[in-house]
Amino acid sequence: MSFRYIAGILGTSPTIVGPVGGEGGTAPGIWSTPDQANYQALGLWPKPLIPKYLWSWGDNANGQLGLGNTTNYSSPKQVGVLDGWDNIAGGEQHCVATKTDGTLWSWGNNGSGRLGLGNTTSYSSPKQVGALTSWLQVGAGNYHSFGIKTNGTLWAWGNNGGGQLGLGNILAKSSPVQVGVLTTWLSIAGGQYFSLATKTDGTLWAWGYNNAGQLGLGNTIDYSSPKQIGALTNWSKCSANTNFSVAIKTDGTLWSWGQNGQGRLGLGNITYYSSPKQVGALTNWLSVSTGTTFCVANKTDYTLWAWGENNYGQLGLGNITNYSSPKQIGALTTWLKVAAGQYYEASIKTDGTLWMWGRNNTGQLGLGDITNRSSPVQVGVLTTWSKIDSPKMGGRAVATST
Repeated sequence: MSFRYIAGILGTSPTIVGPVGGEGGTAPGIWSTPDQANYQALGLWPKPLIPKYLWSWGDNANGQLGLGNTTNYSSPKQVGVLDGWDNIAGGEQHCVATKTDGTLWSWGNNGSGRLGLGNTTSYSSPKQVGALTSWLQVGAGNYHSFGIKTNGTLWAWGNNGGGQLGLGNILAKSSPVQVGVLTTWLSIAGGQYFSLATKTDGTLWAWGYNNAGQLGLGNTIDYSSPKQIGALTNWSKCSANTNFSVAIKTDGTLWSWGQNGQGRLGLGNITYYSSPKQVGALTNWLSVSTGTTFCVANKTDYTLWAWGENNYGQLGLGNITNYSSPKQIGALTTWLKVAAGQYYEASIKTDGTLWMWGRNNTGQLGLGDITNRSSPVQVGVLTTWSKIDSPKMGGRAVATST
């Protein structure tokens, strides 16, 4: 069996070794994967090398915008002049990123060595982490960072007070250290003092601080090494924040667990849960992102949904009312990608435009002012936005454009 792909075909010959990261686009020629059905379900395909430029805006007190200074900006500013930026992830006051050449970069606050540069010196411009060209994915918690290499190995560095690095201890690391010996890690998400990850076999894993049951293991015990959540093998995507987690399965169902103040789990109540609970009964959830105390998600029909705390209008519903169940934002069916930050949200539409709303005290909405918005507002006029990350804490955003 082969799968028709835009300007190409996914064949049956296993010539590409997973995990393979990607987001689609045009890709001429014959592409193959060792497990076509799994990668089709996860939306992970080989991708062409499209030039990508890096942009940032908002709070910059620690140089976390990567612009070589500590000045706040309320409109997007390009980070350097070079393209080639690929994956991006932001912590409270730092960023990590990969380029299409497989190199790893970081900048901002370097407390506990979260930049992975072997020191605790902060930098206001991107610095390359080592000299390797085998980095594929990145993730960031508030004060720690992760990287997955092309060989499927997982690496961690930074603060480790809750065991969130997964290294079996609580010692901070200022350089990347491999987590175990496995070569099957697919994606990684960092919370405040804990971490979530998926493997290529569809299993879901967690470790770190667990005071509210955010690890999903049915208890509130901390773990400093990865622990599998249940026995299922159909987990697709995950997101983590302060003390709660959400994930989507390959069947399109949405699940959440952990702290549930303000109804951030979307379960219609404010009860904490230490094991995954299904959010409603729908099977068409596409992606989800956790904010500080709320969530934003889209469905396969590209409708946009949000729930949880709404004190700054971050749910995009035109009010400041909290909701403990998912509520649709408007009626449009063009929302392609979502990201949630500290009391604000962002989304990229299918036409490549970028939209943001919520708290705006440091200009993190990119609208040229510091006025809060309770409904989505377009950022500038560009139609080439490709990725957006809104760090879980700290008022800023980072994005790529083609």
